[in-house]
Amino acid sequence: MLHNRLKSFFSHVFSSIFIGRIILIKCSNSEGLIVGIGTDIIEVDRIEKKLTKEKGLKFTLFTPEEITYCESKRFSYQHFAARFAAKEAFFKALGTGWRFGMRYQEIEIVNDELGNPEIKISGRVQEEISKRGIDKVHVSLSHLKSIANAFVVLEGSD
Repeated sequence: MLHNRLKSFFSHVFSSIFIGRIILIKCSNSEGLIVGIGTDIIEVDRIEKKLTKEKGLKFTLFTPEEITYCESKRFSYQHFAARFAAKEAFFKALGTGWRFGMRYQEIEIVNDELGNPEIKISGRVQEEISKRGIDKVHVSLSHLKSIANAFVVLEGSD
């Protein structure tokens, strides 16, 4: 009896659709669908070593604004690592990985007036998310002395 009531409740609240490897979830009180979720975690010293050793890599992965922001911070490599993790998490949420001519610089991590991170999309990445009906991108960043992580949620409309 309880099982049937729970099943009825959840079928009313959530409707799910399987599309390949992506699960679309729609909450009954929400206007959008979650079309992708991605997360990434990386060691800060790994990013520091790569960016220090390969001089041009920083300009391949990050926009000039991201570089300026990160270098203005006391522990800049923590900020670089968190932004790189966000870009990786974005590609995972999209389900494509880094391909189709998309570039890391086309995913820019900026901060709003309150300091909250946001993702600004451009170029080939913008074309890809438009084609897929994605109209909102949510991002959360965290970093400590030795690790950084990011979580990205992609939302689309019906």
